[in-house]
Amino acid sequence: MTYQKSFHPSHHHLHIWTDIGHWMRKNTVLCIAFAAAAVTSCIVPPDAQYIGYFDLKTLTCLFCVLAVVCALKNIKFFTILARKIVDCTGNLRMASLALVYITFIGSMLIANDMALLTFLPLGYFVLSSTGKDKYMAFVFIMQNIAANLGGMLTPFGNPQNLYLYTKFNIPTGEFMQIMLLPFLAAIALITVSCLFLPREPLAITEECPYKLKGKRTALYLVLFVLSIVIVFRVIPYWIGLIVIPLVLLFADRDALRKVDYPLLLTFVCFFIFSGNMARIPAVSHLFSELLRKNTLLVSVLSCQVISNVPSAILLSQFTADYPALLLGVNIGGTGTLISSLASLITFREYTSHNPGKAGKYIFLFSLFNFTFLILLTVLSSFLV
Repeated sequence: MTYQKSFHPSHHHLHIWTDIGHWMRKNTVLCIAFAAAAVTSCIVPPDAQYIGYFDLKTLTCLFCVLAVVCALKNIKFFTILARKIVDCTGNLRMASLALVYITFIGSMLIANDMALLTFLPLGYFVLSSTGKDKYMAFVFIMQNIAANLGGMLTPFGNPQNLYLYTKFNIPTGEFMQIMLLPFLAAIALITVSCLFLPREPLAITEECPYKLKGKRTALYLVLFVLSIVIVFRVIPYWIGLIVIPLVLLFADRDALRKVDYPLLLTFVCFFIFSGNMARIPAVSHLFSELLRKNTLLVSVLSCQVISNVPSAILLSQFTADYPALLLGVNIGGTGTLISSLASLITFREYTSHNPGKAGKYIFLFSLFNFTFLILLTVLSSFLV
Protein backbone atom coordinates (compact mmCIF):
# COMPACT_ATOMS: atom_id res chain seq x y z
CA MET A 1 0.00 0.00 0.00
CA THR A 2 2.79 2.39 0.96
CA TYR A 3 4.56 1.68 -2.31
CA GLN A 4 1.48 2.57 -4.37
CA LYS A 5 0.71 5.74 -2.40
CA SER A 6 4.23 7.05 -2.88
CA PHE A 7 3.62 7.16 -6.62
CA HIS A 8 0.34 9.06 -6.53
CA PRO A 9 1.96 12.52 -6.42
CA SER A 10 4.16 11.75 -9.43
CA HIS A 11 1.13 10.53 -11.41
CA HIS A 12 -0.69 13.70 -10.42
CA HIS A 13 2.24 15.88 -11.54
CA LEU A 14 2.50 13.94 -14.80
CA HIS A 15 -1.18 14.59 -15.45
CA ILE A 16 -0.71 18.32 -14.81
CA TRP A 17 2.29 18.51 -17.17
CA THR A 18 0.29 16.62 -19.83
CA ASP A 19 -2.53 19.15 -19.51
CA ILE A 20 -0.07 22.05 -19.73
CA GLY A 21 1.55 20.52 -22.83
CA HIS A 22 -1.87 20.04 -24.47
CA TRP A 23 -2.85 23.65 -23.69
CA MET A 24 0.44 24.98 -25.11
CA ARG A 25 0.03 22.97 -28.32
CA LYS A 26 -3.53 24.26 -28.67
CA ASN A 27 -2.42 27.86 -28.03
CA THR A 28 0.96 27.87 -29.79
CA VAL A 29 0.54 31.39 -31.19
CA LEU A 30 -0.28 32.80 -27.73
CA CYS A 31 2.81 31.12 -26.23
CA ILE A 32 5.01 32.58 -28.98
CA ALA A 33 3.40 36.01 -28.52
CA PHE A 34 3.94 35.86 -24.76
CA ALA A 35 7.61 34.87 -25.24
CA ALA A 36 8.11 37.71 -27.76
CA ALA A 37 6.51 40.22 -25.37
CA ALA A 38 8.61 38.96 -22.44
CA VAL A 39 11.92 39.11 -24.37
CA THR A 40 11.30 42.62 -25.71
CA SER A 41 10.19 43.76 -22.23
CA CYS A 42 13.70 42.93 -21.03
CA ILE A 43 15.11 45.25 -23.73
CA VAL A 44 12.49 47.96 -23.18
CA PRO A 45 11.49 47.75 -19.48
CA PRO A 46 7.82 48.48 -18.66
CA ASP A 47 7.06 52.17 -18.23
CA ALA A 48 4.22 54.68 -18.69
CA GLN A 49 4.42 54.40 -22.50
CA TYR A 50 3.16 50.80 -22.34
CA ILE A 51 -0.38 52.11 -21.79
CA GLY A 52 -0.32 53.58 -25.28
CA TYR A 53 0.47 50.19 -26.84
CA PHE A 54 -3.03 48.79 -26.40
CA ASP A 55 -5.82 49.42 -28.90
CA LEU A 56 -8.86 49.07 -26.62
CA LYS A 57 -11.35 49.52 -29.44
CA THR A 58 -9.89 46.59 -31.41
CA LEU A 59 -9.95 44.36 -28.32
CA THR A 60 -13.52 45.40 -27.47
CA CYS A 61 -14.84 44.86 -31.00
CA LEU A 62 -13.14 41.48 -31.22
CA PHE A 63 -14.56 40.41 -27.85
CA CYS A 64 -18.10 41.49 -28.78
CA VAL A 65 -18.06 39.68 -32.15
CA LEU A 66 -16.56 36.50 -30.62
CA ALA A 67 -19.09 36.46 -27.76
CA VAL A 68 -22.15 36.79 -30.02
CA VAL A 69 -20.77 34.20 -32.46
CA CYS A 70 -20.36 31.75 -29.55
CA ALA A 71 -23.99 32.36 -28.58
CA LEU A 72 -25.15 31.70 -32.16
CA LYS A 73 -23.00 28.56 -32.30
CA ASN A 74 -24.54 27.30 -29.07
CA ILE A 75 -28.02 27.30 -30.65
CA LYS A 76 -26.54 25.58 -33.75
CA PHE A 77 -27.47 28.54 -35.96
CA PHE A 78 -24.56 28.17 -38.39
CA THR A 79 -24.81 24.37 -38.52
CA ILE A 80 -28.52 24.50 -39.41
CA LEU A 81 -28.00 27.27 -41.96
CA ALA A 82 -25.09 25.46 -43.61
CA ARG A 83 -26.93 22.11 -43.55
CA LYS A 84 -29.92 23.60 -45.38
CA ILE A 85 -27.63 24.96 -48.09
CA VAL A 86 -25.79 21.64 -48.49
CA ASP A 87 -29.13 19.77 -48.62
CA CYS A 88 -29.95 21.72 -51.77
CA THR A 89 -26.96 20.23 -53.64
CA GLY A 90 -27.00 16.82 -55.29
CA ASN A 91 -23.39 16.00 -56.12
CA LEU A 92 -19.84 16.20 -54.74
CA ARG A 93 -18.79 19.23 -56.79
CA MET A 94 -21.80 21.36 -55.82
CA ALA A 95 -21.70 20.23 -52.18
CA SER A 96 -18.00 21.11 -51.96
CA LEU A 97 -18.63 24.50 -53.56
CA ALA A 98 -21.45 25.07 -51.06
CA LEU A 99 -19.16 24.19 -48.13
CA VAL A 100 -16.41 26.46 -49.44
CA TYR A 101 -18.79 29.36 -50.16
CA ILE A 102 -20.39 29.01 -46.72
CA THR A 103 -16.92 29.25 -45.16
CA PHE A 104 -16.07 32.17 -47.46
CA ILE A 105 -19.21 34.12 -46.50
CA GLY A 106 -18.90 33.02 -42.87
CA SER A 107 -15.40 34.50 -42.61
CA MET A 108 -16.78 37.87 -43.77
CA LEU A 109 -19.30 37.83 -40.92
CA ILE A 110 -17.76 35.89 -38.02
CA ALA A 111 -13.97 36.07 -38.69
CA ASN A 112 -11.83 33.41 -40.38
CA ASP A 113 -10.91 31.21 -37.42
CA MET A 114 -14.50 31.12 -36.12
CA ALA A 115 -15.76 30.27 -39.63
CA LEU A 116 -13.42 27.28 -39.79
CA LEU A 117 -14.28 26.09 -36.28
CA THR A 118 -17.93 26.26 -37.34
CA PHE A 119 -17.85 24.81 -40.86
CA LEU A 120 -14.93 22.34 -40.97
CA PRO A 121 -16.92 19.87 -38.82
CA LEU A 122 -19.76 20.21 -41.34
CA GLY A 123 -17.34 19.43 -44.18
CA TYR A 124 -16.16 16.35 -42.30
CA PHE A 125 -19.76 15.27 -41.64
CA VAL A 126 -20.80 15.66 -45.30
CA LEU A 127 -17.80 13.80 -46.74
CA SER A 128 -17.57 11.03 -44.13
CA SER A 129 -21.32 10.30 -44.08
CA THR A 130 -21.40 9.95 -47.88
CA GLY A 131 -18.21 7.88 -48.24
CA LYS A 132 -16.19 10.66 -49.92
CA ASP A 133 -13.36 10.78 -47.36
CA LYS A 134 -10.66 10.76 -50.05
CA TYR A 135 -11.64 14.33 -51.03
CA MET A 136 -11.41 15.62 -47.45
CA ALA A 137 -7.88 17.08 -47.72
CA PHE A 138 -8.80 19.07 -50.84
CA VAL A 139 -12.12 20.37 -49.44
CA PHE A 140 -10.51 21.31 -46.10
CA ILE A 141 -7.72 23.20 -47.91
CA MET A 142 -10.26 25.08 -50.05
CA GLN A 143 -12.28 25.90 -46.93
CA ASN A 144 -9.08 27.15 -45.30
CA ILE A 145 -8.17 29.38 -48.25
CA ALA A 146 -11.77 30.62 -48.41
CA ALA A 147 -11.68 31.52 -44.70
CA ASN A 148 -8.39 33.41 -45.03
CA LEU A 149 -9.36 35.29 -48.19
CA GLY A 150 -13.12 35.66 -47.68
CA GLY A 151 -12.59 37.82 -44.62
CA MET A 152 -10.46 40.34 -46.52
CA LEU A 153 -13.38 42.43 -47.80
CA THR A 154 -14.82 43.51 -44.43
CA PRO A 155 -13.13 45.29 -41.50
CA PHE A 156 -14.30 42.57 -39.09
CA GLY A 157 -13.63 39.59 -41.41
CA ASN A 158 -10.07 39.07 -40.18
CA PRO A 159 -8.56 40.18 -36.83
CA GLN A 160 -5.76 42.03 -38.62
CA ASN A 161 -8.36 43.95 -40.64
CA LEU A 162 -10.12 45.10 -37.49
CA TYR A 163 -6.82 46.30 -36.07
CA LEU A 164 -5.65 48.19 -39.19
CA TYR A 165 -9.14 49.63 -39.83
CA THR A 166 -9.10 51.08 -36.31
CA LYS A 167 -5.45 52.12 -36.15
CA PHE A 168 -5.41 54.08 -39.42
CA ASN A 169 -9.06 55.17 -39.12
CA ILE A 170 -9.66 53.93 -42.69
CA PRO A 171 -13.00 55.05 -44.21
CA THR A 172 -15.24 52.00 -44.75
CA GLY A 173 -15.75 52.74 -48.46
CA GLU A 174 -12.01 53.07 -49.06
CA PHE A 175 -11.29 49.90 -47.11
CA MET A 176 -13.67 47.84 -49.28
CA GLN A 177 -12.40 49.51 -52.45
CA ILE A 178 -8.80 48.52 -51.63
CA MET A 179 -9.77 44.90 -51.05
CA LEU A 180 -12.43 44.44 -53.78
CA LEU A 181 -10.29 43.26 -56.72
CA PRO A 182 -8.20 40.71 -54.74
CA PHE A 183 -11.46 39.56 -53.12
CA LEU A 184 -13.10 38.94 -56.52
CA ALA A 185 -9.92 37.26 -57.80
CA ALA A 186 -9.94 34.97 -54.75
CA ILE A 187 -13.56 33.95 -55.44
CA ALA A 188 -12.69 33.17 -59.07
CA LEU A 189 -9.59 31.09 -58.16
CA ILE A 190 -11.43 29.13 -55.46
CA THR A 191 -14.39 28.44 -57.79
CA VAL A 192 -12.14 27.27 -60.65
CA SER A 193 -10.23 24.98 -58.25
CA CYS A 194 -13.45 23.35 -57.00
CA LEU A 195 -14.75 22.80 -60.55
CA PHE A 196 -12.08 20.11 -61.00
CA LEU A 197 -13.98 17.90 -58.54
CA PRO A 198 -16.14 15.20 -60.18
CA ARG A 199 -19.95 15.48 -60.22
CA GLU A 200 -20.39 12.26 -58.22
CA PRO A 201 -23.90 11.79 -56.73
CA LEU A 202 -24.15 12.80 -53.08
CA ALA A 203 -26.95 12.32 -50.59
CA ILE A 204 -27.21 12.88 -46.83
CA THR A 205 -29.99 10.67 -45.54
CA GLU A 206 -29.80 11.58 -41.84
CA GLU A 207 -32.25 14.19 -40.57
CA CYS A 208 -30.85 17.34 -38.99
CA PRO A 209 -31.35 16.85 -35.22
CA TYR A 210 -31.45 20.59 -34.43
CA LYS A 211 -34.21 23.20 -34.61
CA LEU A 212 -33.83 26.94 -34.13
CA LYS A 213 -35.49 28.71 -31.20
CA GLY A 214 -37.13 31.79 -32.68
CA LYS A 215 -36.90 34.33 -29.84
CA ARG A 216 -33.36 33.39 -28.82
CA THR A 217 -32.18 33.46 -32.45
CA ALA A 218 -33.71 36.91 -32.94
CA LEU A 219 -32.04 38.20 -29.75
CA TYR A 220 -28.60 36.95 -30.78
CA LEU A 221 -28.98 38.34 -34.31
CA VAL A 222 -29.80 41.76 -32.81
CA LEU A 223 -26.64 41.52 -30.69
CA PHE A 224 -24.67 40.51 -33.77
CA VAL A 225 -25.94 43.55 -35.67
CA LEU A 226 -25.02 45.70 -32.64
CA SER A 227 -21.45 44.34 -32.63
CA ILE A 228 -21.11 45.03 -36.38
CA VAL A 229 -22.50 48.57 -35.95
CA ILE A 230 -19.82 49.16 -33.29
CA VAL A 231 -17.10 47.94 -35.67
CA PHE A 232 -18.33 50.46 -38.27
CA ARG A 233 -18.05 53.24 -35.65
CA VAL A 234 -21.76 54.10 -35.73
CA ILE A 235 -21.97 53.96 -31.93
CA PRO A 236 -19.18 54.07 -29.29
CA TYR A 237 -17.46 50.75 -28.58
CA TRP A 238 -17.96 50.97 -24.81
CA ILE A 239 -21.74 50.56 -25.32
CA GLY A 240 -21.14 47.11 -26.76
CA LEU A 241 -18.78 46.25 -23.92
CA ILE A 242 -21.64 46.95 -21.47
CA VAL A 243 -24.70 45.68 -23.39
CA ILE A 244 -23.45 42.44 -24.99
CA PRO A 245 -21.86 40.81 -21.90
CA LEU A 246 -24.81 41.95 -19.76
CA VAL A 247 -27.41 40.37 -22.08
CA LEU A 248 -25.39 37.16 -22.50
CA LEU A 249 -24.91 36.94 -18.72
CA PHE A 250 -28.65 36.26 -18.48
CA ALA A 251 -29.29 34.66 -21.90
CA ASP A 252 -26.24 32.39 -22.32
CA ARG A 253 -23.38 32.48 -19.81
CA ASP A 254 -21.76 29.56 -21.61
CA ALA A 255 -21.15 31.81 -24.63
CA LEU A 256 -19.10 34.16 -22.44
CA ARG A 257 -17.08 31.19 -21.14
CA LYS A 258 -16.42 29.93 -24.69
CA VAL A 259 -15.04 33.22 -26.03
CA ASP A 260 -11.58 32.72 -27.54
CA TYR A 261 -9.75 34.52 -24.72
CA PRO A 262 -6.36 33.16 -25.85
CA LEU A 263 -6.87 35.09 -29.12
CA LEU A 264 -7.54 38.29 -27.14
CA LEU A 265 -4.47 37.65 -24.98
CA THR A 266 -2.46 37.02 -28.14
CA PHE A 267 -3.40 40.52 -29.30
CA VAL A 268 -2.37 41.97 -25.92
CA CYS A 269 1.03 40.25 -26.12
CA PHE A 270 1.63 41.35 -29.70
CA PHE A 271 0.67 44.93 -28.79
CA ILE A 272 3.45 44.83 -26.18
CA PHE A 273 5.89 43.16 -28.60
CA SER A 274 5.26 45.59 -31.48
CA GLY A 275 5.25 48.62 -29.18
CA ASN A 276 8.63 47.61 -27.77
CA MET A 277 10.09 46.81 -31.21
CA ALA A 278 9.12 50.28 -32.42
CA ARG A 279 11.16 51.78 -29.58
CA ILE A 280 14.36 49.89 -30.49
CA PRO A 281 16.22 52.30 -32.86
CA ALA A 282 18.00 49.63 -34.96
CA VAL A 283 14.78 47.65 -35.51
CA SER A 284 12.78 50.79 -36.26
CA HIS A 285 15.35 51.90 -38.86
CA LEU A 286 15.50 48.45 -40.53
CA PHE A 287 11.74 48.01 -40.89
CA SER A 288 11.22 51.60 -41.98
CA GLU A 289 13.77 51.14 -44.77
CA LEU A 290 12.37 47.79 -45.92
CA LEU A 291 8.78 48.98 -45.92
CA ARG A 292 9.74 52.16 -47.77
CA LYS A 293 11.08 50.00 -50.62
CA ASN A 294 8.13 47.59 -50.92
CA THR A 295 5.44 47.50 -48.22
CA LEU A 296 3.35 44.86 -50.01
CA LEU A 297 6.18 42.35 -50.47
CA VAL A 298 7.63 42.84 -46.98
CA SER A 299 4.22 42.33 -45.34
CA VAL A 300 3.50 39.20 -47.45
CA LEU A 301 6.89 37.69 -46.54
CA SER A 302 6.52 38.67 -42.89
CA CYS A 303 3.25 36.70 -42.68
CA GLN A 304 5.02 33.54 -43.86
CA VAL A 305 7.33 33.68 -40.83
CA ILE A 306 5.39 35.30 -37.96
CA SER A 307 1.75 35.00 -39.16
CA ASN A 308 -0.61 37.70 -40.42
CA VAL A 309 -1.97 39.21 -37.18
CA PRO A 310 1.43 39.92 -35.55
CA SER A 311 2.74 41.14 -38.93
CA ALA A 312 -0.08 43.69 -39.12
CA ILE A 313 0.51 44.92 -35.57
CA LEU A 314 4.30 45.05 -35.91
CA LEU A 315 4.63 46.57 -39.39
CA SER A 316 1.93 49.20 -38.76
CA GLN A 317 4.41 50.86 -36.38
CA PHE A 318 6.78 51.63 -39.25
CA THR A 319 4.66 52.63 -42.26
CA ALA A 320 1.70 54.85 -43.13
CA ASP A 321 1.11 52.98 -46.42
CA TYR A 322 -1.96 51.17 -45.13
CA PRO A 323 -3.37 50.10 -48.57
CA ALA A 324 -0.25 48.01 -49.32
CA LEU A 325 -0.02 46.75 -45.74
CA LEU A 326 -3.70 45.80 -45.73
CA LEU A 327 -3.33 43.85 -48.97
CA GLY A 328 -0.11 42.21 -47.82
CA VAL A 329 -1.34 40.89 -44.47
CA ASN A 330 -4.55 39.54 -46.03
CA ILE A 331 -2.97 37.83 -49.04
CA GLY A 332 -0.10 36.74 -46.78
CA GLY A 333 -2.55 34.54 -44.87
CA THR A 334 -2.03 32.00 -47.67
CA GLY A 335 1.36 30.32 -48.05
CA THR A 336 2.95 28.47 -45.13
CA LEU A 337 1.08 26.63 -42.37
CA ILE A 338 2.03 29.33 -39.88
CA SER A 339 1.03 32.30 -42.06
CA SER A 340 -2.40 32.29 -40.42
CA LEU A 341 -3.85 30.92 -37.19
CA ALA A 342 -6.75 29.67 -39.33
CA SER A 343 -4.37 27.37 -41.26
CA LEU A 344 -3.18 25.75 -38.03
CA ILE A 345 -6.83 25.21 -37.01
CA THR A 346 -7.52 23.42 -40.33
CA PHE A 347 -4.38 21.30 -40.04
CA ARG A 348 -5.31 20.26 -36.49
CA GLU A 349 -8.88 19.40 -37.57
CA TYR A 350 -7.74 17.33 -40.57
CA THR A 351 -5.06 15.34 -38.73
CA SER A 352 -7.47 14.58 -35.86
CA HIS A 353 -9.72 12.78 -38.37
CA ASN A 354 -6.90 11.43 -40.57
CA PRO A 355 -3.92 10.41 -38.40
CA GLY A 356 -0.83 9.48 -40.38
CA LYS A 357 -1.78 11.60 -43.41
CA ALA A 358 -0.13 14.89 -42.37
CA GLY A 359 2.59 14.68 -45.06
CA LYS A 360 0.12 14.34 -47.92
CA TYR A 361 -1.98 17.17 -46.52
CA ILE A 362 1.02 19.55 -46.16
CA PHE A 363 2.11 18.84 -49.76
CA LEU A 364 -1.36 19.57 -51.16
CA PHE A 365 -1.78 22.55 -48.81
CA SER A 366 1.53 24.10 -49.93
CA LEU A 367 0.78 23.50 -53.62
CA PHE A 368 -2.55 25.36 -53.56
CA ASN A 369 -1.62 28.02 -50.99
CA PHE A 370 1.57 29.17 -52.70
CA THR A 371 -0.21 29.21 -56.07
CA PHE A 372 -2.86 31.51 -54.61
CA LEU A 373 -0.20 33.59 -52.83
CA ILE A 374 1.87 34.19 -55.97
CA LEU A 375 -1.10 35.02 -58.22
CA LEU A 376 -2.73 37.40 -55.72
CA THR A 377 0.57 39.11 -54.88
CA VAL A 378 1.24 39.77 -58.57
CA LEU A 379 -2.28 41.17 -58.98
CA SER A 380 -2.00 43.36 -55.88
CA SER A 381 1.36 44.76 -56.99
CA PHE A 382 -0.51 46.58 -59.79
CA LEU A 383 -2.96 48.11 -57.29
CA VAL A 384 -0.48 49.87 -54.96
